[in-house]
This record gives sequence, structure tokens and C-alpha cells, in this order.
Amino acid sequence: MKRNFAALSAQSFDLLICGGGIYGAWTAYDAALRGLKVAIVEQNDWASATSSASTKLIHGGLRYLETYDFKLVSKSLKERTMLLRAAPHRVWPLHFGVPVYAQQRLNRLQLKLGLSLYDYLAGDANTSMHHRYYDAQQFSTHFPMISANNLKGGFTYADAQTDDVRLTLELIAGAQTAGACCVNYCRLIQVLEVDGKANGAFIQDQLTQNKQRIDAKQIVFTTGQWLTKETPSNAWCRLAKGVHLIMPALLSTEALLLTTASDGRVFFMIPWYGLTLLGTTDTDFKGNVEQVLAEDSDIDYLLAAANSYLKTPWTRSDIIGSFAGLRVFKQNASTTAPCSPSIISRDWELKSASNGVHYAIGGKITSSRQDAAHIVDAICTQLGISLPCATQDRPFPWAPQENFTVWSARISKRATQLGIDAESAQWLLRRHGVRVVEIFQRIETEPDLAQRIIPALPFIRADLMYCAETEMVIHLDDLLRRRLPLLILTKLTEDQLLHIAQRVAGNLNWSNTQIAQEITRCKNYRSMQ
Repeated sequence: MKRNFAALSAQSFDLLICGGGIYGAWTAYDAALRGLKVAIVEQNDWASATSSASTKLIHGGLRYLETYDFKLVSKSLKERTMLLRAAPHRVWPLHFGVPVYAQQRLNRLQLKLGLSLYDYLAGDANTSMHHRYYDAQQFSTHFPMISANNLKGGFTYADAQTDDVRLTLELIAGAQTAGACCVNYCRLIQVLEVDGKANGAFIQDQLTQNKQRIDAKQIVFTTGQWLTKETPSNAWCRLAKGVHLIMPALLSTEALLLTTASDGRVFFMIPWYGLTLLGTTDTDFKGNVEQVLAEDSDIDYLLAAANSYLKTPWTRSDIIGSFAGLRVFKQNASTTAPCSPSIISRDWELKSASNGVHYAIGGKITSSRQDAAHIVDAICTQLGISLPCATQDRPFPWAPQENFTVWSARISKRATQLGIDAESAQWLLRRHGVRVVEIFQRIETEPDLAQRIIPALPFIRADLMYCAETEMVIHLDDLLRRRLPLLILTKLTEDQLLHIAQRVAGNLNWSNTQIAQEITRCKNYRSMQ
């Protein structure tokens, strides 16, 4: 992945995409594979907003059955099954425990019916993905960290997990390989029109502040929360904030789906890079979209929710990191009374303005590929061409071509030979897929790169260097929040930040002054958590 701002003015494009989150990435990838001339620009880093702040799940959304959103659940479950097949390195099964307590909101029969419907809608013949019931003793053995008081039993069911940023980056890389021009830190500052119809835009390089014109027959905004700052899209959107906390290790290979005692909302405890991801909140947001923070009330809510189940309660001192993001929902103009964000549909819509510019509204990470396919279908219709979706059942750009089980066993064996510990090796395969061979080649010439960056976390030095060199990193927080999420998984000291910055400075052409500036950026990021 190489950044080339000048290439944006070198040709006319069929499609200009503004916004480099998961929706923009899928749209660029699909359109480029269909043979369109595509440009995608992102004003910050790839996946720098909502697409790095999800719960890291590819799931049907079990809780949406309560609001009778069967169409969305079915759509998402079928996509989950396809992604598990097309991207086994990127999307992997994750089993969830659902305890049944006396006098809880949903009883055993209701949960049984819901999980049976969930399995049916998935249409998955793989019985390992089906739900199971355990009595109280069995469930307590399975999940010993939660209270057994009044526990009547519990279920397990399966969904899937991903790394949301790595997913977005792989698609951007795939789009670029397919011919798309992909530039981060590039802002669209003005849509240009002829006779009332958009035909291009002025863009600005956020690194040099240089401006230039780009010609495009079609334009689509996949800018998420920034849609609320523009006309006409601000009238179509409603925002809700979701907060997650990074907590000490609690679960190894399975997760928990729980409901809060205060309002009955669903929340999760999920294993994440050897730690626990706790979340999420779901509250209306009307503030500055540039400043989305985990506030005291959000933290108190999540800790109270978790501690109502845990045998050993967590305190604020246990919090390792946090992140907050904004979900965009479709604004329902027909609704006169306000309703909780939790019951608003997560479905998606493509809106078009009178000048022909398109806006992607709403959606969720699981169904983003399907929604992006509809975007490209609409673009093709406007261009007067007929080209089918190119991403359905297509193996991911970094997916191995051979059987995944055979491939991963062979690659894991090689990782062990190179001195990479088993946990780091597993995450390395998930993070890089077939590109892991290039990382191995670096370790072969420099064995010290097989060691962990931070002893407690499963990231090795070779991974850090490879990301810095090949993944369009501009700033240190690009590297330490999105390429490797160290900034939220540990409390890096200034000395550790300096050591890392000095390691990659040569690859990124940073002077000592720039190194100091980059460290300040990372410290500021931590202070905002």
C-alpha cells in the first residue's frame, strides 16, 4: 500500500468515494474489481472513526430478534457464513455464553426460541455453530468467572469475530491492487458541478495542504458521522455513541452475551488480543463529532453492568484502555416520539441528492459488503453499464488459496521454528494472512524481530516494522492505534513510545523533531480516553 496524492489528478474517474471506513473500503474494492476507475479519499487515516470502534463482531445480531428485524438478522447471518468461508484468516468463529438466571428479563424458553430461530435464519449446516443448553453446574464450569447465585443454566451459540481495522485495511489494499487510487489524509473540500450535476471535486492533501481538482462521473459519501456536518445528509442521520472498555483477561476462547440490570440492554464481554473487551453503550449523541469520548457516566454504566455478574468485581483501576465511536442511523421522520437508540433499525439506505451525489446512511460492519454492492450497482446504473457484484464468495486479498487448516498448521510450525510464540503467531496469521510469509523473511535475516514489542501483548517487532513500511502509515498513532492497537491495549510510557518511534523513524523519514511531535500526538490520544 503506497500513498500517491499526485495520482488523483492523473486521470478521470468513474467513481470518487469520500470516506475510508468499512463502507468506503468495500465500495472501492467492489467497484475496482468490476473494472471501474475508482478513487477513494479519507481525510484522516483508514478506519480512523467508527470502523475502528466497533465490538469487533461479524454477527447476525441476536438482540434484533426482539424488535422483529428478521430481515436484517437473516441478511447478516448469511453474510457471516459467507465471510467465514471467504476470509478464514480475517473472520473466525466465536462462541458466546448466555446465562439464565431466576427472575431475569428473558427466561429459558424465550431464549431457546430466539436461539432456535437464529440458527434457522443462518441456514448453516455446520452444527458447531448451533446453540446448546447447559445446566447450572455445567454452565458454571464453562464460565467460572460469573456468579452462580440463582443461576438456572445457560446457552451457548456461535457468531464470529474480526479485527475491524485490519478488515478495512485489507479491502483498501485489495482495491489498490485492483487499480483503485487510494489516498488517506486527503480531504474533499468542495463538490464541483456543471448544470447542477456533480462532475468532480476539489481535494486537499492534509500533509502538504496542496489542493487540486479531481474529475469524477459519480461521487458517493461514505463518511459516517461526518454526514451530520453536511447538507443535505445531516437531515437523514441520527447518531448514537458506543463506548468500550479494555479490561484484564477474563475469557480465553469464548465470550459472554449479558443484559444490564438497569435497563435490560445487551452488552458483551469478549476476548480480545489476550484481554477483555467490555461494551457497548448506546446513547444518543448530539455533540461535536470530532470529540467522541468515554465519559464517566459511560464507564460507570459498563462497570456496573459487568459487576452485576462477576464474582470478583472490576474497579476503575482495572481499566487498561477505552474507545468510543458513533453509529449512524437512518432518521425516521415519521416518528413523532423519541425512542431509544437500542431499538432503532441497523439497516442501511442509499440516498441521492439533486446534484447526483450519493450518501450511504446507516448500516453495520457485518452487512457492509452487501450494502456496498448495492452502492456500486447504483453507480453502474448511472453510468449506463451492467456489471455484476464482484465480491460475493470471492476469497479475500490476503486469504490463502489452499485449505486454511492445512495452511495455518504449516505456517504456525514455521513461526515456531523462527522463535515466534504460539499466541503471537496465531494473531500474526489473523492480521496478515498470506503476507505473513514476507514477515517471516524479515525474521530470517534479523531473528530479534520475532520477539514481542511489549511482553504482555501478542505483537512481535517484525509486525510493527512491516506495518510501518507497507501499510500507508503517516503518523505514530496510525501505527499504534490502528495498524497495531497498542494505544488501547496497554499504557505505553513515554520511553516506550520513544523507542518505538525511533525504530520506525528510518522507514517513515522522521527527523528528531518529527519523532517528538508524533510522541505528543500519541500522548494526546491517551489523554482523551
